[in-house]
Amino acid sequence: CVSPDQFQNHIHKFEECMRRGASEQSLGAPPLYFNTRIPFFGRRAERKILRALQFIRGIRVPPIADLFSLAFGSVMVSLSNYSYGPSLSSRPAAGKALQEDAPVLETILTKLLAMKSDILWCRSEIEKFGTVPSSRVIADSFMSAPQYLDPASIDLVITSPPYLNNYHYVRNTRPQLFWLGFVRKPKDLKRLETENFGKFWQTVRDGDELSLNFEHSELQQLVDRIRSINVERGTYGGRGWANYAVSYFNDTDQFCKILSVVMKPGAYAIVVVGNSILQGVEIPIDNILADLASRHGFKTAGIYVVRQKRIGASIVSSSVRQGARTTANLYESAVVLRKT
Repeated sequence: CVSPDQFQNHIHKFEECMRRGASEQSLGAPPLYFNTRIPFFGRRAERKILRALQFIRGIRVPPIADLFSLAFGSVMVSLSNYSYGPSLSSRPAAGKALQEDAPVLETILTKLLAMKSDILWCRSEIEKFGTVPSSRVIADSFMSAPQYLDPASIDLVITSPPYLNNYHYVRNTRPQLFWLGFVRKPKDLKRLETENFGKFWQTVRDGDELSLNFEHSELQQLVDRIRSINVERGTYGGRGWANYAVSYFNDTDQFCKILSVVMKPGAYAIVVVGNSILQGVEIPIDNILADLASRHGFKTAGIYVVRQKRIGASIVSSSVRQGARTTANLYESAVVLRKT
């Protein structure tokens, strides 16, 4: 449990350290194997970044060190010569100017104080229950849940798996992975790419033709349709995108199977998903998820659209993205499942 007073004490020390400065020799160096087309940080901003990381690595209280790392990781791109839109790209590519300097202290400090406020709020809410609930964070994929959870032990699941939109989480968080020390070399990213839910188009496009691990006539028709589009483009046409869709739904089926193992009878799962448009073909993820779940002992209590006109990433040959008139819309749904 994090003490707000102890957290505030470290925030105060961080501010003092950043204002005091440090010699160039003691700051360390950027990650050796982290390379970008243009310097990731401006020269003056980078010195401040290295100073902040030096302080964070010196924190001897693991939960507080984690909070500082989280704060740093959440704002570091905004302090760099790159930006999200929604994928990671250089500021010039997004029509923004390079920044030689950046308000490193002020930005991280603002985030830390917001986190402290959240901690205080959370503690005040928990105190209303009279007893403090226990918690456990498992640093592993949900696909490994049976290794940690007893069968039929879970009352409620609220989750949102990655969408079938090829938003490349590994590439888009590469700065955080390198600068916070989660990976050292580019080859370390490969495991994350292959273990990601549904993989990525870039990971499966050049492989052998993939097949669904289950029978589903509607989905098979959609996959076949995608595979037949732009055949002349090879893996950059429908073939590669069909492989991506198959990989995604094979993982979705496995997800439903594991949900069924760990959830109690009568328990509910709320799964937020977004529909997808690949090569111009709309895929109703919510309906397919509900159908797959029904094969693993779930009943659909409801499907609720929670957001319309969501911004898509890597939606290929989609009239939605091109702005043309179409009957297809991007949306997000909450699929409510009840374990029978």
